[in-house]
Amino acid sequence: MFDRIAHRYDFLNHTLSLGIDYHWRRQLAEKLPAQADLKLLDLATGTADVLIELCQHNPGIQSALGLDLSEQMLAKGRDKIQALPIKNRAELKLGDACQIPLEKGTYDVITMAFGIRNVLDVDLCMREMMRVLAPGGRVLILEFSLPPQALMRQSYLLYLRHILPQIGGLISGDGAAYRYLNQTIETFPCGQDFCDHLIAAGFKSVGYTPLSLGIASIYQGDKPF
Repeated sequence: MFDRIAHRYDFLNHTLSLGIDYHWRRQLAEKLPAQADLKLLDLATGTADVLIELCQHNPGIQSALGLDLSEQMLAKGRDKIQALPIKNRAELKLGDACQIPLEKGTYDVITMAFGIRNVLDVDLCMREMMRVLAPGGRVLILEFSLPPQALMRQSYLLYLRHILPQIGGLISGDGAAYRYLNQTIETFPCGQDFCDHLIAAGFKSVGYTPLSLGIASIYQGDKPF
């Protein structure tokens, strides 16, 4: 599905979020660990917008690896990276977030934006993150959520169910992909329910930050030393 919409993916992200996605990525970058020579792993990296934002925001990132299952999305991301000064410290590869092809304890921070709700086994993915993180490492997950305020939630659901699939389908030529988007947002756990998955995987100092009245959230957890 993501291979099919790769050609319009970035444009639709910016259009359907009214440009708010830029702000969300900057907010994510603010939560990176305050240390030099960070090794960053970005799961479900897609076209690498998050990886690029993090590397540009934090020159202390020594190396960044993005993994994704969609080769067409990665191809778009590689083209973007090659035109930027970060090209010597960023790399994109095929990889499954539920079977991360890396040694344990090798990365200081793992990020994942709008991908965790697409994995087949959320808890397995969390355990894989824990395995690959170095002691004291941090996981940062940016994901859609449902606003807690009733009127805002109703308005958001109206947009997700009726407006977003129409616009997304018209521009991308793949209406099914954008009907899938709203279905996964509505059914995926958010807030404390999602934090409970991080806690079950062994993460400490777990918490979340609602963004834009709760239509997205940043989840954070640290691996114990």
